[in-house]
Amino acid sequence: MIPVAVDPLTSSSGGSSTLQILTLLTFLAVLPGVLLTVTAFPRILIVLGFVRNALGTPTFPPNQILVGIAVFLTLFVMGPTFKKVNSEALQPYLHHELSQRTAIEQGLEPLRTFMFKQTRDSDLALFVKLAKIDTPKTRADVPTRVLVPAFILSELKSAFQIGFLIYLPFLVIDMVVSSILMSMGMMMLPPIVISLPFKVLLFVLVDGWHLVVEGVVNSFRV
Repeated sequence: MIPVAVDPLTSSSGGSSTLQILTLLTFLAVLPGVLLTVTAFPRILIVLGFVRNALGTPTFPPNQILVGIAVFLTLFVMGPTFKKVNSEALQPYLHHELSQRTAIEQGLEPLRTFMFKQTRDSDLALFVKLAKIDTPKTRADVPTRVLVPAFILSELKSAFQIGFLIYLPFLVIDMVVSSILMSMGMMMLPPIVISLPFKVLLFVLVDGWHLVVEGVVNSFRV
């Protein structure tokens, strides 16, 4: 019988590598939640969903394409923020210049700055009240657990406001087509059958995707 022995990771480099791997796996596990809560992703995806529903094509573009577009637009909008997180927290931590706790704190600061710029004061005041904490005197006094839900609520409001503006021109087309069909006595014909080609044509003629992407990107205060 041949004995098998496994040497423990006694070297500092081995232990450090193991810690970095564990940290990376933890980061990858929480990344989807972070993407859905503290970035521009929710607003962008909701607006794209409104565009699809306003056109009357609930399955085109498919969900996978909308999510892919939203992901890359999020990376575009969040580029400066992610760059600060990388330079001020991630790289110093990987070069053993910062402890893990300090790196997390410094990495949160660019994200907090981004969220503060998008968060309404009324939403922030609501969650400060719900958390039953003393009124913060400065932004640094606002806990992250209070800022994140306030940010999400503000993003939902902004996304629905943009969605309302997107719906208006298509609603006008539906009303005009419906009125014409009723005046012709064709009440049994669904107006969506006639209005859909006109809505798609209008969207193409005004370069709708260009306007939507430009509008949603410019809606972020960076």
